[in-house]
Amino acid sequence: METSKQSTAARPDRSIGRIVSVTGSKAIVLLDHGDPSREGSSERPEMGTLLAIDNPGSIVLGLVSALSVPVPAQREGEPEIWIAELGLVGELPKDQHGQLGSFSRGVGSYPALGDRVRVATKRELILALSDESKSSVRVGTLRQDPSIAAMIKTDEVLGKHFAVLGTTGTGKSCTTALVLRSILEKNPAAHIVLLDPHNEYATAFKEWAEVVSPRNMTLPYWLLTFEEIVETLLGDNLGRKAEVEILQELIPIAKSRYAHGRSGRDAQVSVRKSHVEAAKYTVDTPVPYRISDLMQLIDERMGKLENKKDLSPYRNLRGKIEIISQDPRYSFMFGQLTVNDDMAQIIGRIFRVPVENKPITIVELTGLPTDVVKVVVSVLCRMTFDFALWSDGMVPVTLVCEEAHRYVPGAGNPGFEPAKRAIARIAKEGRKYGASLCIVTQRPAEIDSTILSQCNTIFALRMSNDRDQQIVSSAISDTGSGLLEFLPALGAREAIAFGDGVTVPVRIKFDELPKHALPRSSTARFSEKWQKPVGDANFLEAIVERWRASATSQVVETEE
Repeated sequence: METSKQSTAARPDRSIGRIVSVTGSKAIVLLDHGDPSREGSSERPEMGTLLAIDNPGSIVLGLVSALSVPVPAQREGEPEIWIAELGLVGELPKDQHGQLGSFSRGVGSYPALGDRVRVATKRELILALSDESKSSVRVGTLRQDPSIAAMIKTDEVLGKHFAVLGTTGTGKSCTTALVLRSILEKNPAAHIVLLDPHNEYATAFKEWAEVVSPRNMTLPYWLLTFEEIVETLLGDNLGRKAEVEILQELIPIAKSRYAHGRSGRDAQVSVRKSHVEAAKYTVDTPVPYRISDLMQLIDERMGKLENKKDLSPYRNLRGKIEIISQDPRYSFMFGQLTVNDDMAQIIGRIFRVPVENKPITIVELTGLPTDVVKVVVSVLCRMTFDFALWSDGMVPVTLVCEEAHRYVPGAGNPGFEPAKRAIARIAKEGRKYGASLCIVTQRPAEIDSTILSQCNTIFALRMSNDRDQQIVSSAISDTGSGLLEFLPALGAREAIAFGDGVTVPVRIKFDELPKHALPRSSTARFSEKWQKPVGDANFLEAIVERWRASATSQVVETEE
């Protein structure tokens, strides 16, 4: 012990101030400044700097949340008081030999008045902020010390959901790609589904990705719930009650006919028997049925009506089904020449079972009819939860929802309720079954607050909107609230990370993605493109041809 005391005594004093107030999880430090008698006093802390307070059995760590000079000097050279406010975040235990243990959140032994405070050493920063366990992955470096890797805990990030938030153009897509690539490098048998509304992520994952686009997508109509098929066929028409009731009655009968190998042309089946068999199925049971059977059933009902005035809803419904089912833009849903029960193959492709060296499925939504995008999102989100549930958690799945404000808008904003419910169910219950959620948005203030509050790890990039900052502020603990002052001024590839996925709230600089792994999200260079004329008549003809072909390419792909 004497040797330990001598070495401690010989160690230079690196303290920068002393504790003058402790209240709950906060402390106030009176900083030494300009005192030549104190070595290290020139080491001034910044906002977000991690400071250390030595206790007999531990080192208490605190984040600088505010800096102030309560009474500024009137003239240069006059004394003044410098104050640093700390949020106490945790401590590093010390054994009897002074060896430091693992960092733990919370403070068991509070600093006393007069305790000296210093900037945390590199070793302490590594122990507190750079968890290099087997399940952790590197995403960048610490702002306080760029030589130290910024690590995130994979199980905590995915198991309790995470969000990437930031203003347009701040690098959300690159951040999302970086985090996912870092996880995939250590977990090659992952199961990730990424909803890509701008077709930008395929270039970021290339050989790792199964890319599902409107040209090769297969999502048959019979996989849809009743709400989803009604939205697809009838839209938001308020006067659709009669058509909805017809579908509600006939879809279970059509499912029963398929299950028993009959079509509408088969031998006469009594209405009563059809109803008895249909009782085995609900409108939401994901079993196949034929559109031709549904149309035949509608015709049968029309033929039995005594009052011809009642024909209108049947005719309207039949016409809408014909239009949608023959529209080439909907071929991914209605374009199969034969109806087969291939649900296992469909979910196997979407959720990568088996993985086959492609642990991520990128679902490109550009090119889908606008009216049906929300239905596709609803189906995929619902299937994600159901797949995790019915696989008994054996296949954990992560759903990445880009532009999430489109699908889970906050109160008062229109949205497709089945999609909102499906995403909300993952957010609230998914952790129990191995379904995790990643929310990516530039408008956190417009997202359903219930869903965002379930994201226990948040990467907050630059934000200038006050409402968005308030949403982030409500999600962060008091100990890291001072870091939020940086949000409007964060640089490129910088973020504030907080929540269960990191040990303490921290400002990090993300690693730069190699060019071949960048998402295709570059902003148009107007000043470069507008320097000289471009195109001619042939150029415009080519644009028109591609424009028109976008509606028929799916048919060609299906026929092939």
